[in-house]
Amino acid sequence: MIRTEIWKNTELWTWRELAALLALEFVFVMIVIKYALQALYEKWLENTLYSGTLTGLTIAITLLLGLYLISLRPKKLTWADVGVKGFPAKDCWRIVLWLLVLIVSSVTAVYLTSFFGNTVDNSKTESLQQNVTIFTLIIGIASAGIVSPIYEEIFYRGFIYQWLRTRISMRWAIVISSLIFTLAHFPTLNAMPVNFISGIVFAWAYERTGSVVPGMIVHGMFNTIAVLLTAMG
Repeated sequence: MIRTEIWKNTELWTWRELAALLALEFVFVMIVIKYALQALYEKWLENTLYSGTLTGLTIAITLLLGLYLISLRPKKLTWADVGVKGFPAKDCWRIVLWLLVLIVSSVTAVYLTSFFGNTVDNSKTESLQQNVTIFTLIIGIASAGIVSPIYEEIFYRGFIYQWLRTRISMRWAIVISSLIFTLAHFPTLNAMPVNFISGIVFAWAYERTGSVVPGMIVHGMFNTIAVLLTAMG
C-alpha cells in the first residue's frame, strides 16, 4: 500500500529548514569540506583512500549534526521522524528485490555510458585498486558500505524526500530528491547515472516501508559489492 494519506499528515518542516540544510550541503560541504578540508586531509595523510574516507566521515557528522540542530531539536522531534525506525517484517523480501533491481539497472547504465568513455572510477577506488590489503578493504567497506548509507539515507530520504513528499506527488518527490542526491555527489560526474538510479530505488524503499532502514541495507550491500568488485579489478 502506498503511504499517500500518511504523508499528507506529516508536514513537519517549512522552507526555512529545507533552505538551511541544502545550503549546508551545497555550500559548506561542497566548498569547505570537499575542496578545502579534503585537500588538507590529502596533504596530511598522503593517500586518497584515507583522505576520502576521512572526508566522508566529516560530511556524515556535519550533515547529521546539522539535521539534528536545524530540523529535529527545535521541533522536539526524534530520529524516528526522519525514518530511523523499524519496518514491517513482510517487506524483508523486497530488500533483495530492490538490490537486484539496483544492480541490474546500474550495470545497464554503466554499460550504456561506457560508449561515451564513462566509468564509475574515482580517486578513492583508484587508490584502493593500487593497494589492496585487508586493511584498505575494511576501510573501503566501512566508508562506502556503512557510513555513507547511514547518513545519506537519513538526510536525503528521511528529510529531503519526506519534505518533498508532503507537498508534491510521489513521482515528482522521487525524481527531485534523486536529482538532489545525484548533484550532491559532484564532482564525480561519471557516477551520476548510477547515483540517480540509486536515489530512485532508495526513495521508493522509504515510500514503501516508511523507514530508511531498508534503504540503508540495500545501499550498504550495493556499495559493499562495488568495493569488492573494485578490489578484485
